[in-house]
Amino acid sequence: MSKDRWRSRPGRAAVPVLAAACAVVLGTAVPAAAADAPQREFTIADPRITESSGLAASTVHPGVYWTHNDSDDGPYVYAVDAKGRTVATVTLRGVKPRDVEAISTGPGGQLYVADTGDNLDGTWPEVWIYRFAEPKDLRDQSVDVVRYRVRYEDGPRDAEALMVHPVTGRAYIASKRQGGGGLYRGPETLSESGVNTFRRIAEVPWVTDGAFSPDGTRLVLRGYFSASLYRWRDDAPTLMTSLSPPFQRQGESVTFAPDGRSLLYGSEGKDSVVWRAPLEDDQLPDTVRPSAAPTPAASGSTGSGVGAGAAAGTAAGASASATPGTAESEQDSAASRGRAPGALLLVVIVVSVLALRKKRRNKG
Repeated sequence: MSKDRWRSRPGRAAVPVLAAACAVVLGTAVPAAAADAPQREFTIADPRITESSGLAASTVHPGVYWTHNDSDDGPYVYAVDAKGRTVATVTLRGVKPRDVEAISTGPGGQLYVADTGDNLDGTWPEVWIYRFAEPKDLRDQSVDVVRYRVRYEDGPRDAEALMVHPVTGRAYIASKRQGGGGLYRGPETLSESGVNTFRRIAEVPWVTDGAFSPDGTRLVLRGYFSASLYRWRDDAPTLMTSLSPPFQRQGESVTFAPDGRSLLYGSEGKDSVVWRAPLEDDQLPDTVRPSAAPTPAASGSTGSGVGAGAAAGTAAGASASATPGTAESEQDSAASRGRAPGALLLVVIVVSVLALRKKRRNKG
């Protein structure tokens, strides 16, 4: 989001940070499963990409990721390679974007771009999704798009996450609100001529982006400070566990790696870093086998806090799938035990972020 637009909405910077931090402190999700620490994957070096708000792994070009800026950039989508270099700029012909927030890959090498942002949370009665085929050649070019008109059954709302199922091609949108949003399901097939009504099917936390695993059996939804992993079955999500994304300046994007074994987290900002966080055990999609090498959690070692945490997270995910009522009780108890130690750190983070926003407004 541009500096002018940010300043034009008093308090907007403070609200999402405080809401997201409170959600973590209060433990609204199940306890975080500790996996291997995230690693820097690449840095987006293109000076034009300062508000990377969506991320999607290419299904046509291995090692390439698609991203785009938030608003005020124009109808552009960028292909970035594994070293963070822009290898193609794609212009969406005939599109005048209003608030682009997400990008997702679908079956058949199709890319979907979500012009679904609504910073005033109810201003726009209609939003749009654009679809086009991934270019076979990575070069600067213009492409024709299909535009889908989108409305929600319960009225306008802000939304920053679009997820297209890689098998069925069905589109889902997660809305973003302080007290938690909703997961909305689109029609089985999007209509090019009529209005596509998205219907609420589940409650979700504060969401800035989301993605399906390549096989469609996992769904991840992220916020600024936390992420949730769901098992996707029978066209519905079941919460498995919470994840801990790396601390980022303004974490607004996430995608699965093409092999399904890790998540990549992105952020807005100049020279923003994309981080890779591995998944393990039950976190892995159904078609991905766990590594043959034993981990501390698998071998029962308690000498490492990471191993113990991973074992606890895996057990919580399995229990949630088998007996939801019991799992929720156990998860709430574990969350209350782990809440206090992190509270002080979160307060420091919130204060730092708010100070940074205030400094920027003063400079402006």
